[in-house]
Amino acid sequence: MAAHRRPRQHPFRGRTARTAALLAMAGAATTTGFDGIAQAEPRLTPTQVKTEVDTLYREAESATQKYDGAKEQADAGERRLTSLRDEAARKTQKLNSARDALGTFAAAQYRSGDIAPAWQLALSSDPKRYLDDAALAERAGDRQAAAVSQVRRQLQEIERLRGAARVELKSLKSHQDELRRQKASVTGKLAEARRLLAELSPSQRDHVTGADGTAPAAASRSADGARQALEQAGAVATPDSRAAAAVAYAFAKLGSPYVWGATGPHSFDCSGLVQAAYRAAGVSLPRTTYAQIDAGRRVSRSELRPGDLVFFYSGVSHVGLYIGNGRMIHAPNPSAPVRVAPIDQMPFAGATRVV
Repeated sequence: MAAHRRPRQHPFRGRTARTAALLAMAGAATTTGFDGIAQAEPRLTPTQVKTEVDTLYREAESATQKYDGAKEQADAGERRLTSLRDEAARKTQKLNSARDALGTFAAAQYRSGDIAPAWQLALSSDPKRYLDDAALAERAGDRQAAAVSQVRRQLQEIERLRGAARVELKSLKSHQDELRRQKASVTGKLAEARRLLAELSPSQRDHVTGADGTAPAAASRSADGARQALEQAGAVATPDSRAAAAVAYAFAKLGSPYVWGATGPHSFDCSGLVQAAYRAAGVSLPRTTYAQIDAGRRVSRSELRPGDLVFFYSGVSHVGLYIGNGRMIHAPNPSAPVRVAPIDQMPFAGATRVV
């Protein structure tokens, strides 16, 4: 009978082992849950999103101004490089013509042969005629020497132009590298701002971007609407007609989209709008905020009048066009079209009167 007894179970097998296993699994699950909670980022409030987005837009605006400056330099460099190459090509063509003329002269000399002058005089049947011919040949030799000197000068000038073109090309590549860096910076910051805004509800997003009633009426984009708004703002009272024309242009562009690097006529960044407004008034302004602030006479905030350029932030990275009554027209950011806004909306950095 003893041979048929069941073997005695180990005290840690069976139900005890299953319980231990379940406890271990529960512990693992609990640990995983706690880890997940610890690793999850808290959801930002609309106010926090606004702060983050405003910072990203400001940083993107600064990078945009650097991009605009690098693009302006790159475009100018391309024009200079093209001019140098064109000039080198023209001078090379003239050099080739001079070389052909020298070649023709040398070939004629070779065919006629070179006989010592004393023998030519002795063998000549008409010594007087020979002397006349010799004088003519001497003058021709002088002209040939002058032509050779001219070819040498042309060669030196062409080499100078080619050297200048090489330097310009190196500078151009440097500006193009800077363009790529600033473009990557701008697009990265704008993408992060879009990601943050996408986490908000439509009403929260409108509130954060200022699209909840603060944008101007579409009627203001018409010529009559622009004139009416201009009169209400007191801009027509400006003593300079060019400033009034610039403000009128800006009013006509209310509602136009912000596009970084754009100078119109249908989209703008902040400095692009100001530049386009004064271009329409017959006044040429630099491309970037950094250069625009030095484009005219500095004026204090208390001296502002319509048409003045108003700048913001310590880095002078944003600009608007003052229209009177403490307001300006500006291109804010990709979330907001060209609009009217109070100048105390952002940290004031200075103002410039360009006309």
